[in-house]
Amino acid sequence: MEAATMRYTTPALDIYDNVWDSIRHWVEAAPDLPAIDQEGTVWSYGRLGEAVRTLTDFLTAHDVAAGDRVLFVMENSAGAIAGMLAAMRLGAWAIPLNARLSVREIDEIRKHAGPRVTLYTTAVSKEAQAHAERHGAREAPSLKEAGLLYAPADGTVHRMPSFGPARDRVAALIYTSGTTGNPKGVMLTHGNLLFIAGRSSHARLTTPADKVYAVLPISHVFGLASVFLGNMYRGAQLKLVSRFVPAEAARSLAEDGITTFHGVPAMFSHLIGLAASSGQPVKAPKLRYMSVGGAPLDLALKQRVEAMFGLPLNNGYGLTESSPTVCMTMIGKERDDDSVGTLLDGVEVRMVDPASGLDVATGGVGEMWVKGGLVMKGYFRDPARTAEVLTPDRWLKTGDLARMEADGSLYIVGRLKELIIRSGFNVYPSEVEGVIVSHPDVSMAVVVGRSRDGNEEVVAFVQPIPGRNVTAEALDEFVSERLAPYKHPSQYLIRDTLPATPTGKILRHQLQQEAVGL
Repeated sequence: MEAATMRYTTPALDIYDNVWDSIRHWVEAAPDLPAIDQEGTVWSYGRLGEAVRTLTDFLTAHDVAAGDRVLFVMENSAGAIAGMLAAMRLGAWAIPLNARLSVREIDEIRKHAGPRVTLYTTAVSKEAQAHAERHGAREAPSLKEAGLLYAPADGTVHRMPSFGPARDRVAALIYTSGTTGNPKGVMLTHGNLLFIAGRSSHARLTTPADKVYAVLPISHVFGLASVFLGNMYRGAQLKLVSRFVPAEAARSLAEDGITTFHGVPAMFSHLIGLAASSGQPVKAPKLRYMSVGGAPLDLALKQRVEAMFGLPLNNGYGLTESSPTVCMTMIGKERDDDSVGTLLDGVEVRMVDPASGLDVATGGVGEMWVKGGLVMKGYFRDPARTAEVLTPDRWLKTGDLARMEADGSLYIVGRLKELIIRSGFNVYPSEVEGVIVSHPDVSMAVVVGRSRDGNEEVVAFVQPIPGRNVTAEALDEFVSERLAPYKHPSQYLIRDTLPATPTGKILRHQLQQEAVGL
């Protein structure tokens, strides 16, 4: 019987203690229900359950237990999903890493995390294959169907103690680059991920009849909590895609019965561009719900997307440390402005004046502080940075400037920090600057963001060492070997000197204005 004509019991909110339990509900209640479609190969929930059990046995045989870390060098794949669920089932911490990160980035995070086992999605990613070969990864019969290779720990592994309620134990460790460029691991609990999975799927009215175009990387918190877990929480099927290709996305929307599409603004911008170049709108006859996140949404892009698809483009806001979704526009209450919607149930916010530390009046701009079951446990092995963003009574300081109107609608105004969000990924200027300055001919570098077509570009201002010459081409080659592609500057502006105050502090705001004007 087709999923659309069958009746299922919708799982209630906050009833599970382990992420795996929310998926096991469908494995046991509807094993024949389609769960994952990857390149035409469909796994039912029953088959997914079998894969999880197989990978659980593999991890157990390699001494993985609660409190251990399991690292995934990955692109979207059914094997990665099964492996992460197996790790969480055991109480281990799943660590998803984008395989397109550089050698330096992967190895620094691997050293910091101390995984007992690393798994590589070699069947779908040549980058994962390259990292696997470099780490001496091996084959195993029980990993073949999942398309994975594995490497055991390359040093002493310290198992983290597991205590307290099961929902409060860490399920996933999501790495972002810190403002110093050092790895920063966000500890998200089972309760954090289930809080978002349940509420986001409830708000989207997800059912087993939905088929979701799942192209957002599961190595990113948006793809993990909102797309993967959020949709499977209510029995939806994932059309799993490892990389976004506009023409292929358009074909799938037109032909594959896609009902739900989650993306970052740049993806929607590419689809608009595809339609403009072909002279034909992208068709999506079954599409009922679209959402965007991961980066600021330009109102003009929102209007063009809605005009083409004839549907509201639902906006939202969140950050890795909040698992991620704080607020979203709701079905039936869509907006024609750039609001990021209203709070999810169970979420509290404050708007705090950064200077005084006092709450601002309704409609006033302040730093958004967030509280609720979505707030991370902290940063792994970094109590100092945890204390900087988490108050003793568990308010999370987001670093984002926002306002809330009397009707509860939220608007993001800007960022206290100079974070750049490119294609949904965080780019920290200090990390890119550090790599550029490590070039032997560079004295100083300043990296800023520039909005273009619903996305943000990375722009680098570079001051060479006096008497030396450096070209944009040489810098691009140098950076390409050391940073993931989404962190690469799109433009290098080489200057004899960079503007500075008498004390030598670079006038970043002046350079930001120059970049915007180019």
